Amino acid sequence: MRRVIPAGTGPAGGPGIDKVTALTLHDILKGSLTRKDPEQFLFFTDTEHGRREARALLERLNERTSDRDRAISLTSFRAQLKAIHRWGLQAPVDLSRIHQPVLVANGESDRMVPSENALDLAARLPRGELVRLYPDAGHGVIFQFHDVFVARRLTFLEARPDA
Repeated sequence: MRRVIPAGTGPAGGPGIDKVTALTLHDILKGSLTRKDPEQFLFFTDTEHGRREARALLERLNERTSDRDRAISLTSFRAQLKAIHRWGLQAPVDLSRIHQPVLVANGESDRMVPSENALDLAARLPRGELVRLYPDAGHGVIFQFHDVFVARRLTFLEARPDA
């Protein structure tokens, strides 16, 4: 890999990462009880702006009517949550050997993987760069600020190899 762009994540053992499973299951139940898509709760802030952006994402997702991705299987979903939980319980590892440029992105109000983890991740990487924490954005920051984020991502990916 020449360049890396992690979004909504943090280093192993980061605070709150081990709580993703409980939070996810809670928000899925909340979505079922309120008849709303759980992604609204999982990925966006509970503000007017966050709710509006959640609706906009769901509308964009529904625009595609053919060749859609299949829904994740229950087995894969459980495995993903289990892996995230284990990641959250691990001891932090030395990231100083990663010399590729890394652009870290997150919202300032990420409930799933608390935003402080993005700050920590960028600081641990020798060539880590933090995109400012996007305001009034949660875990779905790249969906919520897709227009701004795509432009920033392209600039990062198109930079000279030695930059």
